[in-house]
Amino acid sequence: MSRIGKTPIIIPQGVEVKIDEGNYIYVKGPKGEISRSLSSEMIIEMENGIIAVKRPTDRRNHRALHGLTRSLLANMIEGVNSGFQKTLEIKGVGYRVQQNGDSLTIQIGYSNPVEFAPPTEITLVADGPTKIHVSGIDKQLVGEIAAQIRRIRRPDPYLGKGIMYSGEKIRRKAGKAGKVGKK
Repeated sequence: MSRIGKTPIIIPQGVEVKIDEGNYIYVKGPKGEISRSLSSEMIIEMENGIIAVKRPTDRRNHRALHGLTRSLLANMIEGVNSGFQKTLEIKGVGYRVQQNGDSLTIQIGYSNPVEFAPPTEITLVADGPTKIHVSGIDKQLVGEIAAQIRRIRRPDPYLGKGIMYSGEKIRRKAGKAGKVGKK
């Protein structure tokens, strides 16, 4: 049995969960509200502030959906309760970021600065000239927006500069060796 799937989800104080037909889940909490349609093949039961996800059979696709459904539901509850955040760092001479209202202006070595406007569910904060905080209640959307920002200038393995996740280690490559001696 799936270790992730069989773990019960405890609903924190101040979070409201509603399960409709076809496993349409609506979660409301202090940070906002989120809804999603989960697999209708899974059995989702809620009682006394605890949610349990069960699978109907032991078939391969039901085993796969079991842990996935539980993880998606737990991420929705955690998102509306405490939210998710990813931090990006900018490394390089002359590389910097500025906050313009909700959007960011990133100067990253191109001839013109790059403007990045996030969707309404995501909050971008420029913490100084070299740090960007991406936060929101949807874990998948936070990760996607952070990846889009990183894609503007991926870290260079030869020079070690670009946009990278906080704490990410870039494996450096040796440059061109050149000729040793001429015969």
